[in-house]
Amino acid sequence: MTKRMRVLVTNDDGIDSPGFAPLVAAVVSAGHDVVAAPPQTDMSGQSAAIGKLHVDRSIDVEERQLPGLSGVPCHAVAGPPALCVIAAHLGAFGPPPDLVVSGINPGPNTGGAVLHSGTVGAALTAANFGFSGLAVSMGTGEPMHWETAAELSIPCLDWLADQPARTVLNLNAPNLPLDEVLGVRWGELATFGSVRTALVESQGGRLQMEFVGRRDEHPEDTDAGLVDRGYAALTLLTGILAAPPVPALAEAVAGRLLRRSA
Repeated sequence: MTKRMRVLVTNDDGIDSPGFAPLVAAVVSAGHDVVAAPPQTDMSGQSAAIGKLHVDRSIDVEERQLPGLSGVPCHAVAGPPALCVIAAHLGAFGPPPDLVVSGINPGPNTGGAVLHSGTVGAALTAANFGFSGLAVSMGTGEPMHWETAAELSIPCLDWLADQPARTVLNLNAPNLPLDEVLGVRWGELATFGSVRTALVESQGGRLQMEFVGRRDEHPEDTDAGLVDRGYAALTLLTGILAAPPVPALAEAVAGRLLRRSA
């Protein structure tokens, strides 16, 4: 282990998700000081949403115990994972964390679809508040090999400890036993994720949508393509960054102001 850190573990599927406790257990076994703060219920697809915050309302937090992890403080929050990260950063659950780990999500978070992922959103929120984050996801099937993604997350966590603050790493593992994973590779973001959204019905003032499996193959060097082939994929993500300025646009907007004031 590179160094002992205080690690917040959260997810977007809720405290009862079967992938959550294995990830917490792996981080604890690695020797880190762990606090768990997942949502109380499934908050998938929330991205970096923080929910409704009101000065005259409190946010419900339940003290829970994870199976086999009685020594780990666990706070189930009535809100999305980004809110859990912000609360932890503000000291709601003790000393602020040095790093956030989010997962294990059942289903890859790959490609451009990571924009919508609450698992990834928690890690990006950490970066927005000045510390690093690791998002952990894996393929699906029966049985689920949670231990594979959990084990692979530990060297990722140790690597992040030595990186500059605000580094965000996205890990996607195949749903295979650890000794059957073909390797670990860096992957570009695929154009699409593992699933796409389809419109089932649009009539009578209502919409019905569903997620469907993709119908094309991803390039082999992308995160989705690597997971499809049995590799674990690593991708570095950046959060909110300003693009280079466009002077002509500023001049055009300023011109509108001058015309309105004339």
